[in-house]
Amino acid sequence: MKINEAREMSVADLRDRIEVEKKNLENMKVNHAISPLEDTSVFKKTRQDIARMITVLAEKEKQN
Repeated sequence: MKINEAREMSVADLRDRIEVEKKNLENMKVNHAISPLEDTSVFKKTRQDIARMITVLAEKEKQN
């Protein structure tokens, strides 16, 4: 997800998406422990997306 996409989302949508991505990351970690993924860079990309969304969420909450 790009930063501009995150900025276009509402606060409620950001919160929901963050929770979904966190659960997705946890599931990927469990699946990776059972059978290794071919592309482990997905972990880093997902963590970065979560961080971007948390940053935008904090910006929006600070403005309001």
